[in-house]
Amino acid sequence: MSDDFSFESAPFSELSATERTQLQELVAIVSYRAGEAIVLPHGDAQPCLWVVHSGHVQQEEQGHVHILGAGESFHWRAVLTGHNKASLTALDEVRLWQLPTETLLQLLASNARFSAKVFSEVAGHLADDEEMDQHRELLSLMLVRVKDAYLQKPLYLDGQLDLVSVCRLLADHKTGNALVRDVQNGLERIGMFTTTDLRDALLRPTPPNQLAVRDVARFDLITVAPDAELFDALLIMLRHRVHRVLVKDGDNIVGVLSQLDLMSFMSNHSHLIMLQVEQAHSVTELQVAALQVDDTIKLLQRGGMRIEIISRLVSELNSQIFARLWALLAPPELVQNSCLLVMGSEGRGEQILKTDQDNALLLRDGYQHARLADITRQFSAALLTFGYPPCPGNIMVTNPMWCQSLGPFRQTIVQWLYADNPEGKMHLAIFMDARAVAGDATLLLNARDFALNRAIGSNTFVGRMASAMDQFPEPSSGWWQRLPLVGGRESETFDLKKIGTFPIVHGARTLALEYRLEALGTVERLQALANRQIVPAALVRDLIETLRMLMTLKLRNNLRQLSLGQPISNLVELSSLGTLDRDQLTDALAIIRQFKQLLRLRYRLE
Repeated sequence: MSDDFSFESAPFSELSATERTQLQELVAIVSYRAGEAIVLPHGDAQPCLWVVHSGHVQQEEQGHVHILGAGESFHWRAVLTGHNKASLTALDEVRLWQLPTETLLQLLASNARFSAKVFSEVAGHLADDEEMDQHRELLSLMLVRVKDAYLQKPLYLDGQLDLVSVCRLLADHKTGNALVRDVQNGLERIGMFTTTDLRDALLRPTPPNQLAVRDVARFDLITVAPDAELFDALLIMLRHRVHRVLVKDGDNIVGVLSQLDLMSFMSNHSHLIMLQVEQAHSVTELQVAALQVDDTIKLLQRGGMRIEIISRLVSELNSQIFARLWALLAPPELVQNSCLLVMGSEGRGEQILKTDQDNALLLRDGYQHARLADITRQFSAALLTFGYPPCPGNIMVTNPMWCQSLGPFRQTIVQWLYADNPEGKMHLAIFMDARAVAGDATLLLNARDFALNRAIGSNTFVGRMASAMDQFPEPSSGWWQRLPLVGGRESETFDLKKIGTFPIVHGARTLALEYRLEALGTVERLQALANRQIVPAALVRDLIETLRMLMTLKLRNNLRQLSLGQPISNLVELSSLGTLDRDQLTDALAIIRQFKQLLRLRYRLE
């Protein structure tokens, strides 16, 4: 690639031949190594404009982060104002053209078209930053309490009222829903009637003026506390596929929160992916929604959203996407006679960016479907187009071992428990993280209880399962001592999963199996272990903070890899970490070692 400056991109394409020759004579080219600072974070403006020749530069200014590639320029604001507030870092091997400020100012004064393009570009960056601020505002609104949002004052109806009278009252109060008071078996109950219920009621043979509202109202209401965060209220609506929740403070009904009011409170920002998922009538339409998840993650991470909230939201979105895809591909009969599972980090609710497909299908004993193999192939193929790569270990519905009737799958569990197969303990561990996303969840409960009842009585198996935490060797002590001192030229990498999160996740999973804990998430398992005084509370607190730190570091590293066009992996280059990150990683490794030592002593693994 030539070192001659390129005039093909705006605004430099607006320069005349004479102006180009003048500028070309003054252009210099410089190189930076990965991790090097290009300008001081808060220093005075440099006497030049920068244009990327090759490589990638991260620009951070007033909380805004941009990744710049070949042909993109930066520092225009510093050229125009004389002040620099940006921090710039080379993300890989970077070469930059330097253009002198004095010459640029002369060109701005003499060339109107060049000047217009420059100010248009600066204005565009300002608009992008403003949009990012709006997303931050949205994220802050999501942490507002339910009681601070707009709550509808409920309209109460007597359960004996006929539907014609009910509609008259709804019209008088200009509302589309009401709460229904009724008595059943001597006990008072509260239900809800909406215009959707009215639509269904009109299809009944009974005339509306003879049909009591209690016969068509829904009494299985979903409630939320006034002090809950709007984020939690939104998750509840998505999980239960409802558009309204009842806000209750103990036994007192405070009001009704609707999805429309919640969205209006959030200043009518971009529509939720979940709405697209619900409305998808084809795999192609569902793909459009699924491909937006990673962009949502980037916005949440940039806005400073806590990692545990991001993972919970992504887990809910993924579950709904999987369930909708299965409903689109599998006939209702198959859905009713099967249970679609997600496992591994997806089952625990700890997967964020799409890494692999960990899923399975349990079938009711005696049920068969002629096109099952074809449907499962379509399911995995569609997930691939959604951005979910195949599982390297082939733990997918297309693998006969992970697509079985309940009876044969129980026998598979027995083989995992008692056969001399080194993979058996990991297969069972993966299954113990399974979560149902579609179909008959009792099939999973049955298989899980079967596994628990047999594994709990096998101390030998639990011990063998615990030993899997040591399948990835620890760094040497010398490596540990060098970690805080790693410099910009070091090329060493650290596996955030194998050496970082896996020992915590697997240790908590093993203890959860021994004590028959129902929790799936690692944090919930650790908290339950602390409550039972099985693991010291102080160590559990440190493990939870370590897990969240490692997940945050992994997400940042994966987003960086995506920006550079690299495949997502668990490996982080230590030279890309700041001093604070390396210090935290050193502390994290010490905590993980402490937890592993506790497990070694408990299961006599020394």
